[in-house]
Amino acid sequence: MGVPFDFILFALTLLGVALFHHHTLQVALTGMVTIALYKLLLGDFGGVPGLPGLAGLLAHEWVTLANLLGLLLGFALLADHFERSHLTDLLPDVLPDDWKGGFWLLVIVAVISSFLDNIAAAMLGGAMAHVLYRGRVHVGYLAAIVAASNAGGAGSVVGDTTTTMMWIAGVSPVQVFEAYVGAIVAVLFFSVVAARQQHAYQPIMKDSPKQVNVDHARLAVVAIILVAAIATNVFLNLRHPQALNDWPAIGIAVWVALLATAGWRSPTWSLLPGALRGSIFLLALVMCAAMMPVKALPAASWATTLGLGFVSAVFDNIPLTALALRQGGYDWGFLAYAVGFGGSMIWFGSSAGVALCNMYPEGRSVVAWVRGGWHVAVGYVLGFAALLLVLGWAPDEHVQSRSKSQPVPAKSP
Repeated sequence: MGVPFDFILFALTLLGVALFHHHTLQVALTGMVTIALYKLLLGDFGGVPGLPGLAGLLAHEWVTLANLLGLLLGFALLADHFERSHLTDLLPDVLPDDWKGGFWLLVIVAVISSFLDNIAAAMLGGAMAHVLYRGRVHVGYLAAIVAASNAGGAGSVVGDTTTTMMWIAGVSPVQVFEAYVGAIVAVLFFSVVAARQQHAYQPIMKDSPKQVNVDHARLAVVAIILVAAIATNVFLNLRHPQALNDWPAIGIAVWVALLATAGWRSPTWSLLPGALRGSIFLLALVMCAAMMPVKALPAASWATTLGLGFVSAVFDNIPLTALALRQGGYDWGFLAYAVGFGGSMIWFGSSAGVALCNMYPEGRSVVAWVRGGWHVAVGYVLGFAALLLVLGWAPDEHVQSRSKSQPVPAKSP
């Protein structure tokens, strides 16, 4: 049927992840090795056959993979610092006692994700939910936490790697900011549904535990780590964007901050083995996607952009965004919304989802995620419709030439 065999192998890998959610790591690694062997024996890597092609691909992707690994592991420890600070124990006195408490928690996650890495925002949201709902969090609410973290970063050039890529390529931050028209509509819809869903499953804690002692030192550690990540991201994007291509700078910054503060408040190092398994799973899927022979996208249109949101639920949104920038002709607010938010529809569709499922393994079921988090997909479509109705499709033809000469930054999802 004209479908490259690479894509068939990738589709079978994703199907295996969906069907055998208790063995996702083994399935992802098997798929990655199978695709690599097929391309070594019968295909090529971006036009270069054999081991030289594979070596070239790894040389191109190692920064992305190292950044992902550093962020996933580092933010797992950060979320534990945050939960052990006991600040979350004060939230029952601040949030409403009914379903609206869950609603406002999701709004908080979306807001902090506008200036914070979406992995960190999702992990902080998961830590807060763990306390507020006594460890019983509905899968649909987990999907909503991931969706809120991704939606919050969709309209900010420092909130998501895809939007940062657009900024570097010459897209105005104002054009990216337009994505919030869709993101706000989506968040309002799925947050109401998910909060009611969670309230029926496990009501929110009504009162804070007595004599809460907030560990201000751990909060300071959390702040230091986050400031290190944000400052590194913004400084390098403004001053030395090529450095993001050459080194996993943001992941390094997180770990330098973690190690520098370890003598003050020691992280829970025992969390790393579990987080490492989830991280390797995501890295394997990223490598599978990187080996796909995608050289062009369909002609730019609002329908194509809508479809890219669904594709990003199973395909790394970094190469999708890079291809769109090279091709040109997109409305960048629409694209930022689609590729930034679309990955929320499946648990492994974004790094935030994988990170959160390291905390909540029950989320590693595509069937349960889609069944419980159906409101995320509906919210995505409603948000996209809002963009069309409020702003209309207004493609920008001028970014294409600039983007060809711009480097693609390392992934910091």
